Amino acid sequence: MKNSEDLRRALRAIDHKSYPAYKDLKGSYSFGNYVLSIDHVQGDPFASPSRLSILVDGKTAGFPVGLYDTRYKRVALQDYLNRLFYQEIEKYTFKAKGSGKSGLISVSRCGQEILERSAVTINPENGGLLFRFAAGFPANGRTINASQLERILFDFLPACVQTVCFYKRLSPARVQSVIHLAEDQHYIRTQLSALDLCAFVANGSILPRQSGVSDRPMKEGIPFTSPSSMEITLNLPHHGPITGMGIRKGITLIVGGGYHGKSTLLEA
Repeated sequence: MKNSEDLRRALRAIDHKSYPAYKDLKGSYSFGNYVLSIDHVQGDPFASPSRLSILVDGKTAGFPVGLYDTRYKRVALQDYLNRLFYQEIEKYTFKAKGSGKSGLISVSRCGQEILERSAVTINPENGGLLFRFAAGFPANGRTINASQLERILFDFLPACVQTVCFYKRLSPARVQSVIHLAEDQHYIRTQLSALDLCAFVANGSILPRQSGVSDRPMKEGIPFTSPSSMEITLNLPHHGPITGMGIRKGITLIVGGGYHGKSTLLEA
């Protein structure tokens, strides 16, 4: 496999050439504790950004097996790392200059939902991490600006990788809290069928959103309180007792005015 210095030399060799010469960079390069792969190179600086990926082997990443030994924990950890990577990459996007999409660096932006995405994946067999993202390869007009891409690949990305991709650089307590939340959510879901329920809404939940196009809770929204006739209490593994409304299987009628949370409840 080629290494980072091979990439640096290749970059400098194509500086100021026509933009298609960037395609010569396609391939994988070892940066010591991770591998950078240039998977697809855009046709010109105004096209969809190039696609890249970062691979960190499990031993180097160092995440304990207990953080990803079930699918629901693995999805939660992947989601958390995706959010961290997004936060770091946002600091550097468009700091490298040029025409069109030059300098853009992006990764999937997560909403409120914790979902399985292709942006960050953990190999369940060995704990290896794979981060997929996009970058606009810089150009002046349609002429390669290799020095700006060098800033992205050798300054900006390594800083993001060092901050996010290694367990020893993260807060163990914060990571564990993510897993504890996933375990509590999983416990609730496993209890629904046993209790003949189709859904559970905790007391204190803020159901109304700021608007029809915002996922953020409405400011000063009234916290949800279950009708006493539907109230149940679950004893979660980490949170402990939690009380809320258990919606039984069958037909339940939900009524209320506009922006009172009916649609949000149904979507949840």
